[in-house]
Amino acid sequence: QVQLVESGGGLVQPGQSLRLSCAASGRVFSIVAMGWYRQAPGKQRELVATVSGSGSTTNYADSVNGRFTISIDAAKNTVNLQLNRLKPEDTAVYYCNAKIRGSLYAAPADYWGQGTRVTVAS
Repeated sequence: QVQLVESGGGLVQPGQSLRLSCAASGRVFSIVAMGWYRQAPGKQRELVATVSGSGSTTNYADSVNGRFTISIDAAKNTVNLQLNRLKPEDTAVYYCNAKIRGSLYAAPADYWGQGTRVTVAS
């Protein structure tokens, strides 16, 4: 099995920054992709950003493009999300997602973290 542990959420004022991290542990043979999703109160979970296992390909939601940066540290099985110029509408629970192979011939499986809360308020 694989466990994802997130860290770095908190309360900040508009315009400030935060850095979220998510570390995968357990049966990790290779990482296909990792990403961050968020869910605001009363809303559906939405994609924030994804990165390929090699780090060569990234994808961002329009609402965060240019403000957030996703990166992966393959050696540490860790994905980071730098959140800059935060806005009140960024307030949500942020969830880490990982697509991981447990062995060479295994199909990738989806894993989720427990979520970390980000609150942006003055």
